[in-house]
Amino acid sequence: MDTSSLPLSEAIKHYQTRVDAILAETIDQLDDSASHLKAAMRHGALIGGKRIRPFLVYSVGEMLGAKLEQLDSAAAAIECIHAYSLIHDDLPAMDDDELRRGKPTVHIAFDEATAILAGDALQTLAFELISEPNSQLAPAQQLAMVKALARASGYVGMCGGQAIDLSSTDKRIDLTRLTELHNKKTGALISCAIELALIAASASELEQTAMTEYGQALGLAFQVQDDILDITASTEELGKPQGSDEQSNKSTFPKLMGLEGAENCAKQLVEDALSALTNLPYNNQLIKNFARYIVERRL
Repeated sequence: MDTSSLPLSEAIKHYQTRVDAILAETIDQLDDSASHLKAAMRHGALIGGKRIRPFLVYSVGEMLGAKLEQLDSAAAAIECIHAYSLIHDDLPAMDDDELRRGKPTVHIAFDEATAILAGDALQTLAFELISEPNSQLAPAQQLAMVKALARASGYVGMCGGQAIDLSSTDKRIDLTRLTELHNKKTGALISCAIELALIAASASELEQTAMTEYGQALGLAFQVQDDILDITASTEELGKPQGSDEQSNKSTFPKLMGLEGAENCAKQLVEDALSALTNLPYNNQLIKNFARYIVERRL
């Protein structure tokens, strides 16, 4: 299917359905020696969501000429990492949330110890998926993907950002530190989705430069909009308690910039993302529409 001409909502649904099928099949094929853990992994990985990171793997990869079969393992792997991060974020020792996408979080639906293990198991499953022998990818490409995903997930990426977030709770941090926090905590994995697509497509230097700039701007815009929605959207729209950042006394972009300032910041970041695409000599309307969607979404 040529998704480049599809409306954005249909393209998102198409890729979402594809990656969900891979995730469900992968988890369901696990043996039942620890069935309680397996059920918790399934709950955490398939609880819903737009699959933004797999969407970027697929849409950018296809735009650059990669086949879906070259992108499947990367799309599923990055969603496993994202799912594990949410399971752990929701734990009592972290954000202590009881709702995720309108459903009980894993530690509520199961128990805290099982939630920790489910997150751990999904994290390791990601690297199993991405390193499994794949006739569609050269070993060097797979090794580069493993390194990119590990880096984006760990100390210099998502985990490092989460650590800054935890240490900043109940403190007022400046805009530079807040930006660093979210470039790591949220932006690193979004940028990594694009990097995985670039690796699969053996992208040129021009493509790598343009798409890296696009990803960095998009990742931060996504977080700014999340902070805005925490104030302006309802619990039903968010699928988690409205105002949770404020209740946790966290620094946010609206708190530091004002709501209007944060909205303008998100819009400018999207313009920066779109500007990065101007030198690409082919149809990139789908990912342009996706960048606009980031600041127009309500969940």
